[in-house]
Amino acid sequence: MKKIIWIVLIAGASLAIFSFTNPAQRYFEIAKNLDIFASLFKEVNNLYVEEVSPTKMVHTGIDAMLNSLDPYTNYISEDQIEDFRTLNTGQYGGIGALTRTINKRTVVTMVYENYPAFKNGLRIGDEVIKIDGIELSKLSNEEANHVMRGQVGTIVKLTVKRFTEEKPFDLEFKREKIKISNVPYFGMMGDVGYIQLTEFTSEAGKEVKIALISLKEQGAKNIILDLRGNPGGLLFEAVNICNLFVPKDKKIVDTKGKLEEHNVTYQTLNSPVDLDIPVTVLINRGSASASEIVAGTLQDYDRAVIIGEKSFGKGLVQLSRPLSYHAQVKITTAKYYTPTGRCIQVLDYRHRREDGSAGILPDSLKKEFRTTMGRKVFDGGGIDPDVKLTAIEASPVALSLHVNGFIFDYATQYAAKHSTIAESKKFTLTDNEYEEFVQWMKGKDYKYQSAIEGDLTSLVEEAKKEKYYTDLQITLDQLQNKIKESRKNDLHLYRDQIKTLLEEEIVSRYYFEKGSVENRLKNDQEIKKAIDVLHNQGEYKKILNIQ
Repeated sequence: MKKIIWIVLIAGASLAIFSFTNPAQRYFEIAKNLDIFASLFKEVNNLYVEEVSPTKMVHTGIDAMLNSLDPYTNYISEDQIEDFRTLNTGQYGGIGALTRTINKRTVVTMVYENYPAFKNGLRIGDEVIKIDGIELSKLSNEEANHVMRGQVGTIVKLTVKRFTEEKPFDLEFKREKIKISNVPYFGMMGDVGYIQLTEFTSEAGKEVKIALISLKEQGAKNIILDLRGNPGGLLFEAVNICNLFVPKDKKIVDTKGKLEEHNVTYQTLNSPVDLDIPVTVLINRGSASASEIVAGTLQDYDRAVIIGEKSFGKGLVQLSRPLSYHAQVKITTAKYYTPTGRCIQVLDYRHRREDGSAGILPDSLKKEFRTTMGRKVFDGGGIDPDVKLTAIEASPVALSLHVNGFIFDYATQYAAKHSTIAESKKFTLTDNEYEEFVQWMKGKDYKYQSAIEGDLTSLVEEAKKEKYYTDLQITLDQLQNKIKESRKNDLHLYRDQIKTLLEEEIVSRYYFEKGSVENRLKNDQEIKKAIDVLHNQGEYKKILNIQ
């Protein structure tokens, strides 16, 4: 055990090795602190009043050490390696289905076409009761996912309960190599080609290229690249995607770190697909890392109009290194800079506040840069869109219906009663059908707190603290009663949001992931704005400062 501790901690301590200018001094500090840690661990392990898990204890220590640096420098233990590989490659051994826990039920939320789950009859809405005879009620969601996955070619048996069947039944699947698509959907919207990019795993650039060429062949005169909610991934895939729209030998991103080997300039290596087609890129607060490289680079070169919310602001680059016993460590080794020279990192993890939180770079310290056409852009705060839109927040009632599974369960029942529906782009619930859902919800418990209820609760607490509650009680009680009465109409007040969620969920039962995306897009206001900008070339050129 002591050997394991030393090996693992040497890897972690090497992160701080360069803080000492004298090599002899830094090696002494490393040896001294490792010796202290090993001695401390030994004494705690021997003397602590209860039994402790050596592995869990060391893992906790490693996590705490790395968390003091930034959230992206992580230790990946041997049992986490498979999930780590999936994140980077988009591949795993499995059956091609997603599950989710709803009120202690494990239900199938998506079945990917042409994979074992689809071919052998598993359906969205099925409840998985057992995996290889093991009851899922005895497993965590994470453990259930690990049991579902496995070596390619091996067999897994699921016991499922289906809404239309009286008794549970078994289904067998042979695991295959599952490749999660970076581009789950692309398609035409009139003369506008739309590409949804959700990941930056291996071959992301290739998938976007295939989509772009296909859309151009279908007559696309404009392109929307949707990076909303994309958390990023492989940096060189971001370079490949930028290369589709900018010339060969153009700088895409610089990485600069403490070590010379981490100072790298990435340039486009290939001929582009199209240098002239008008492009809009959609981003939001969930667009991070590689997404911000793509958006920032195309903005710097005035190659696309960026639309949406300010992006997340992650300007850090990670590198993974192998450790002993098949573990790995992912370390932040550099910051990245867009072609104009700006780093969009928002939080400063080096200079933390007294409470340990990372501060945001103040506006007064942000630097101004200029795009190719002379437009002003700034660093230190994510990517600012050229056309800013305020995201429509989901209402508390809609969130509650989703989280508690009512949207999901009603879609399952709807699909059981309707053998077919209209095509995904056109499907919509009628007024009568939505009213049937409202009636179905009667008597069901879906607790939620609206923003005004939260404010009122805070007001009551403050009134009690400041001794005003007695005088205000009647008025506050009247307000609470009025709010409760108004809540009875929330299913109608937020009809549009709830109906959109229902339609998307229902469509997934018939047309799977692609159909679900198509149905969602018909009500997407940000898509509509992007199309408006693309169709108004005067506005498009004015935004980009193109003469």
